[in-house]
Amino acid sequence: MELNFENLKVEKFERVLLVTLNRPPYNPLSSALYGEILKLCEEVEKSGEVKVMVIYGAGKAFSTGLDVKEVEGKSVVEMASIGDLSRKASCALAELSIPTIAAISGLAVGGGLELALCCDFRFASEDSRFGQPEINLGIIPGGGATQRLPRLIGLARAKELLFTGQMIDAKRALEIGLIDKVFPAERLLEESLNFAKELAQKPLVALKALKRAISKGIDMPLDAALVYEGQCFLQTYVSEDGREGLRAFVEKRKPEFKDR
Repeated sequence: MELNFENLKVEKFERVLLVTLNRPPYNPLSSALYGEILKLCEEVEKSGEVKVMVIYGAGKAFSTGLDVKEVEGKSVVEMASIGDLSRKASCALAELSIPTIAAISGLAVGGGLELALCCDFRFASEDSRFGQPEINLGIIPGGGATQRLPRLIGLARAKELLFTGQMIDAKRALEIGLIDKVFPAERLLEESLNFAKELAQKPLVALKALKRAISKGIDMPLDAALVYEGQCFLQTYVSEDGREGLRAFVEKRKPEFKDR
């Protein structure tokens, strides 16, 4: 899989893909960058070579959100087109079949935070800060925050962040469940990659089935979600790796997974 982009730097470490938002120092989200994220997700799904993806930001921030210089003065039709592209890119990332990790250093604001919300895990540096300040500009989020944020941290806490537009630090973000782990800035990327490499040791069929069961099931009525979980379980049970894992357990040895 060869991936060459103008706004993304892509590096592969065995089955882990490190994707760096490469518009330093603040990595504003342009139409071109959204288009590259969409293309990247399509290529990752098509290749089947990647088991875990880490997203990081070059420079001083993860991302400060939508590129205001690009959108200022745009017509409603033009803005709707940009919004449609950002939704497609965000949904492609959120619905990626493999686990994803946002490694957040510095600011994750507006669309930058919305991009991180699309990932399965969010690790952050001690100096990171988070917010959805759109209300202070006379607009509201358009990249998923009004829907993904309440699903992650609860309705009341999401409303507080969205209605006030306030910024919070890493300590508070960890307290409310917005992020999962906090590291010193100099260790953030290393720790994120180590976690990704740990996940990459798991069997791919089970990784994908687990993500489907959680991501799709959470929006179903409980009874239907439990049935769906059972279907996902059976897919892993009949897989080559599922058979190998159970056989290895009985034989008291380490399983040799083939990602099949």
